[in-house]
This record gives sequence, C-alpha cells and structure tokens, in this order.
Amino acid sequence: MQYNTQREHLVMPEYGRGIQNMVDLAVSLPDREARQQCANTIISIMSRIQPENIDTADYELRLWNHLAKISRYKLDIDYPVEIIPEHEALEHPKPLPYPMQKMRRRHYGHLVESALKYAQTLPEGEERTALVGMVANQMKQNLFVWNRDSMDENLVMQDIERYSDGKLQLSPDFRFASVGIPSNAQLANNSSSKNRKRKR
Repeated sequence: MQYNTQREHLVMPEYGRGIQNMVDLAVSLPDREARQQCANTIISIMSRIQPENIDTADYELRLWNHLAKISRYKLDIDYPVEIIPEHEALEHPKPLPYPMQKMRRRHYGHLVESALKYAQTLPEGEERTALVGMVANQMKQNLFVWNRDSMDENLVMQDIERYSDGKLQLSPDFRFASVGIPSNAQLANNSSSKNRKRKR
C-alpha cells in the first residue's frame, strides 16, 4: 500500500491527484496538437471541480494560470489567455511595514490617543463635548476588554486629563454607557419588549 506522503508532491492539492496526473501526461505528449487538445479537456474538468467561482470575471484566466502552475510551467501549448510568468507567480509578496507608534497606554490604543489630540483642536462646544464623551466610553470599553477588574470610570476621567494636559474634561452631567456582557434581567427585558412589538 502506498501512502500519499510517499507520492509525488501535488502542486495544487485542491484539484486532486487525478488532475496532476493528467497534466503530467499532457506535458509528456510529443505532439503539440495533442497537448493542446489534452489541455482543453483538463480545463473543462477543472471548471467542474470548482463551479462556485464560474461567475467571477477572471475565472477562465485563473484556470489557465492554474494549469500552467500545475505543469510547473512546462506545458508547451498556445494559451488563450496571458499567463503570469513563473518568477512573478512564485514570488512572495513583500511584508507590509508595521506602524510602530509610541503609546502611553497600550490598552487604549493609538486611535484613542489620536481622537483626544483631535478633540483638543476643536473649539469648546457641542461637537467637542460629544467627541470626548464617545472617546471616554471607548476607553471604558477598552479597559473592560483588557482587564475587567481594572475598569474604573474615575481612571478614564483622569487619563483623559493626563492625555490632554488638563485641556479636556468630561462635562459634569456626563454618564458613562454600560459595557460588557448583558445580565439575564437585561436579556429578559429585551426579549419581552420584542414580543410586545410583534403582538402590535
């Protein structure tokens, strides 16, 4: 008995060993016309293996490029579409640079700091008050996710003042939004209110 681990490596396992064997056979055919006919048949079979992608715009282009890749770019035929060169197809994408930015409190994140900096540029008024309130609620949520035992609304208020060097403060009538997993009582209230709406 021969195990798959003992067989030749599959270039694209999603098409199976049957397609790999057909492509290998097509590559070995000495007659170009026979290779072309064999390739057309293989493409037809490949399209039946992955029918869910048939409506995509580049479906045929991808199939022929997959065929070239499975043949290890050795199949000498007249491709009806442009084939991506081997060195481009096998080239690994360059890693994206990770934006390393210094943050005072990592659990709040860079966006919170940026929002507070932006809030300082706004004139005093409703827009600035609303933005600081939204940021405060987000900071409370971040604290809950980071460590719910350390979540403290007073700490959020102090951190807002620290970030802004005392320029930003929550309004005296500000009320924090609730965070975390809803209680059983809250879930029961929500379901009963939905049922009342349905009855209406």
